[in-house]
Amino acid sequence: MEALGSLSVSLPSSPSSDDASLPRRFSFDGKCHHDGSLPSSDCESLSGSEDDTDVLDNTSLLDCDLLNDPEDDLLCSYLLKKIQRCLAKAKISSLRCSGLLIPNQLLKLVGQELMHLSFSEPCGLRGALIDLCVAHMKECHRVGQVTVDPSVVPTFQLTLLLRLDSRLWPRLQGLFSSRPTLVPGFMVLKKKLYSSEELLVEEC
Repeated sequence: MEALGSLSVSLPSSPSSDDASLPRRFSFDGKCHHDGSLPSSDCESLSGSEDDTDVLDNTSLLDCDLLNDPEDDLLCSYLLKKIQRCLAKAKISSLRCSGLLIPNQLLKLVGQELMHLSFSEPCGLRGALIDLCVAHMKECHRVGQVTVDPSVVPTFQLTLLLRLDSRLWPRLQGLFSSRPTLVPGFMVLKKKLYSSEELLVEEC
């Protein structure tokens, strides 16, 4: 499993080859971001004149929920299952860990945040490229990357930073039949892949 070293890490590189546009470093301060075929959907043009940031700022999570259609809910459910499977297969050698459990309530909150961040995107969740990272003590480990629809060119990149409870870890090390559980509180970083806008960071 790829360790990112110190918890002050750079956002995982995007598919773009333009390294000059990569965001600044960030730190996590601990306060508290059905298999099968998918429904087809066309993406809107990326050249819209409306300011996506203003749209996002003026739209509450409740508004997003009211405007969601059944297809969005199916896509989100599909994505959360992929995230759950990816974490279940995660291997962090430095922690002697093979697989991570994410509580259902935490998974639900992650889904709500992903829907919120994709609301103003031209392709919605279909255009998301999601990097999964796990923070433990002062280190951050990248455990996987998921997409909703591989046939769609990603329009934005999200880095989801989850946390392990350091107080519980010593007691879990010897329980090989158990998987460490992620704790509430996470950070999401958003970077548009078709725009030079600054990095958006949200803590939940």
